[in-house]
Amino acid sequence: MTDRTPASRAPRAHRHHHWRRDLVELAALFCAVAVADGIANLVAHGPSGPLLLVASAVALLVTAAFHTWWARRHSHAPPPGGAPASGPPAPDPQEAPATAAPATAGALWRMRTTVRDEPGSLASLCTALARAGVDILTLQTHPLPEGGTADEFLLRAPRDLASADLTRAVARAGGRSTWIERADAHDLVDTPTRVLGLATRTALDAAELPLALRQLLGRCTIRSIPATTLSGRPNTGGDAPVEGVLETTVMRLRDPSGGAITVERPYLPFTPTEFARARALVELDARLGPRVPRSQDVLTLPEGNEITVRRADGSDLAAARAMHDRCSERTLALRYHGPVADADRYLGHLLSPRFGRTLAATTASGRLVALGHLLWDGDETEVALLIEDDWQRRGIGSELLRRLLAMAVEAGSDSVYAVTQASNTGMVAAMRGLGLPLDYQIEEGTLVITARLERVKAVRRRESALRQENKPVW
Repeated sequence: MTDRTPASRAPRAHRHHHWRRDLVELAALFCAVAVADGIANLVAHGPSGPLLLVASAVALLVTAAFHTWWARRHSHAPPPGGAPASGPPAPDPQEAPATAAPATAGALWRMRTTVRDEPGSLASLCTALARAGVDILTLQTHPLPEGGTADEFLLRAPRDLASADLTRAVARAGGRSTWIERADAHDLVDTPTRVLGLATRTALDAAELPLALRQLLGRCTIRSIPATTLSGRPNTGGDAPVEGVLETTVMRLRDPSGGAITVERPYLPFTPTEFARARALVELDARLGPRVPRSQDVLTLPEGNEITVRRADGSDLAAARAMHDRCSERTLALRYHGPVADADRYLGHLLSPRFGRTLAATTASGRLVALGHLLWDGDETEVALLIEDDWQRRGIGSELLRRLLAMAVEAGSDSVYAVTQASNTGMVAAMRGLGLPLDYQIEEGTLVITARLERVKAVRRRESALRQENKPVW
């Protein structure tokens, strides 16, 4: 919208006074009359009157031609002061903020602060950010039950502006309980779009619910607590009301598959809006019921046998128990690190999509011969393998492990770890075969191998960038 100032309200300094021009025109008129009278007398009484008339005509023609040439040459020159000849006036350099940062340079920050629920409080905060050269990309306002609002910003700030300086500027503008962390390009997606994407992922795969909650709520710890222990006793914290519970930095939601889901974020209290969004995802999961993608791949082993790798869930419990019966005690002991009699009790937990993802390897006849688990362990991710004795050392473990790591990268994990024994040479060889940086830790005969996924994630980012560059434009 263009602002227009009525002529009656124009500033006094811009009103034009024409009395000087009128005086000059009147003087020029008198001069012209006097010159014309002199020329008339000279022509009438002088000896060379006709020649003087011709010379005057030529002089007038030359003067007119020169004036036309000069006017055309300077007709496109900008007016004095550099102002454009048409269109809106150029902004006054003195009115531009001296602290404005270049639009192309800046660091992305996610910030949340609490302000008073009063008129002008948010405006004061935005003014303080503008003075610091900070650009507000997105803003969400969360009303708090105890009064005030929690405002969440996505900011682009000058690279030389430290987070402490930004926090102090916000505090001076009335913000309190300020939390700030670095953001990346993924945070540029607006909240409704991100929530719809997470809901779609949850609808396609029940194992996505914990990951969707983590991406929705930021850095937090999510745990699924079964309703009962392995011995069948009620589990402490394994129950939650249907409507859920919100306690400042902890929310408890009823798990549709049984038990409860706890979400904890000690550094930042949850808002009622976040609680409502998390509960909506859980309700969506409950309405859709158990589900798992049914895609499968047929692989040919080096010896020529074919196996099928697919996702597994609770419907594979009977086949998994049958495989347990065919496994030796040593194989089960290397996998479960405890009494073999307790192995069957873990299967229901391991095959539940709430605790992770499971891959099953079956033969051409449909016989289950191997299981690979990717387990969510709070903020960490564990991988585990169980392969029937007759099918070990045929490349099945390495294939399952590579696929599990790809799932971990897709879920946003920075590392995965495997708990085994130093004598389990097959698991150690499979981890080494990944070609990733590994950390080893041995405690009382238990070996923990941690694989860092930065290299794999970097490759995925490059591949994604290449796909975007080669994407056709319709």
